[in-house]
Amino acid sequence: MKFKKLVALSLTMIMSAGILVGCGSNGESASSDEKITVGMITDVGGVNDQSFNQTSWEGLQAVQKELGEDKVEVKYLESKQDADYVPNIEQFVDEETDLIIGIGYKLADAIETAAKNYPEQQFAIVDHSYENQPENVTSLVFEGNVAGYLVGLVAGKMTETNKVAFIGGMESVVLKEFEVGYIAGVKDANPDAEVLVQYANSFSDSALGKSIANSMISKGVDIVFPCAGAAGTGAIEAAKEANKMAIGVDKDQNDLAPDNVITSAMKNVNIAVADVVKALADGTYKAGEVKMNTLATGGVGIAPTTEKNVPAEVLSFVEEKSKEVIDGKIKVPSNEEELKAFNK
Repeated sequence: MKFKKLVALSLTMIMSAGILVGCGSNGESASSDEKITVGMITDVGGVNDQSFNQTSWEGLQAVQKELGEDKVEVKYLESKQDADYVPNIEQFVDEETDLIIGIGYKLADAIETAAKNYPEQQFAIVDHSYENQPENVTSLVFEGNVAGYLVGLVAGKMTETNKVAFIGGMESVVLKEFEVGYIAGVKDANPDAEVLVQYANSFSDSALGKSIANSMISKGVDIVFPCAGAAGTGAIEAAKEANKMAIGVDKDQNDLAPDNVITSAMKNVNIAVADVVKALADGTYKAGEVKMNTLATGGVGIAPTTEKNVPAEVLSFVEEKSKEVIDGKIKVPSNEEELKAFNK
């Protein structure tokens, strides 16, 4: 049995005796002179999903390059199925990894359980926070509704058929925020537009994502916005083949179809994970925090978008609306109840 598991067992026994005083969650970091190791665990989309996982991994690679391999070592484990989350976490614990980062809300339960089992181990999770935030888990959350709203404005202005679509991976609070924000943006820019919504119940089935997009296109949709990992890349492929427009998500996905992906809803996860690693390396890391990444802080936004794909007047319109969001003049809805009020 590895050291950390032995310590976890000992701590559990001490806690049951009622004499434990906080360990590993007091906000203190390892000495900046020590090399730190960071392990990333993907969700089922995989590290090359052209989306959330890939963006996170690119952020970790960038911070390793910036700080030097003598200061930071980054590595990842892929999860092919939900059942892989726990053994992947266990492997990194066994390797005495300083920080374990779970990518996506689907790892929430596994991370929470591990945080209780190994209170001296530091964790972070992307796109999820807890009602009772564990003292050794840092949550990196994003205003996905705002990112969705901004690209919805683009879609509402650019649709020629007044039919656009949202394709989600699996229904969740996180995806619902994207969906609701997108619908709000579309309707704000074009009250006559209709938004078709369908969930693939998968983040990995690109063929299914393509099939759903093709079905929507056959109904008159001319812009698809997939938030579905690898399934989303299938939807973008369908838009490309049908010469329709698509909107990327999480990272700039224009390279997947330069003439069709007109913009992307950005969650700058690469920056968020890099900042956590930098804090751990320089001794300023504080465990147990919920870090909200907003439009105002640069945590979300739209990808760099050229007039080749989106007319200048539409980009100016989005910029004006962005300022109103930052100034608090527009409160973007994040759930269906707020959406109903927003549309009145």
